[in-house]
Amino acid sequence: MITKGYNTQFVSPVSAARMFKAGVVDGHNLVPKIMPFIIKEIVVEGDGKAGSTKRVNFTDESKIGHVKERVDELDEEKYVYKYTLLEGAKLGEKYESSNYEMRFEPTTEGGCVCKMVGTFNAYTEEGFTEDDINVGKNGVFGMYKSVEAYLIANPEAYA
Repeated sequence: MITKGYNTQFVSPVSAARMFKAGVVDGHNLVPKIMPFIIKEIVVEGDGKAGSTKRVNFTDESKIGHVKERVDELDEEKYVYKYTLLEGAKLGEKYESSNYEMRFEPTTEGGCVCKMVGTFNAYTEEGFTEDDINVGKNGVFGMYKSVEAYLIANPEAYA
């Protein structure tokens, strides 16, 4: 088994509390509204906290039909979200498992640092490429940048 992954971050002028509320806690409602060109719907089974599952159904234009993830941790005080991919993407084909962690750390300026870590356990070195990793990383990164843009344009939202 080969472990690959990414570790990236960006600084946002939006507070950690608003980014976490909008992108994680209520992301199943907000994200399909602000990204209808790629995400049809997000269906939550459970209360949204640890142990719940989320099925993200993508539009027909997407190369991925859906992904299903299990919420492993949702800490609304520390703004930490961890989840494991259960279905979809290249799971079972190119890699055995993948785990993700999102952290929103407040800055002294009132914004936050959004930290993203993705870990993939690939079957072979050749079977899972940097392009595969970048598709996942850029998708998550793009989603949170869209949430950020929405919150900047709507300063009263999730306040």
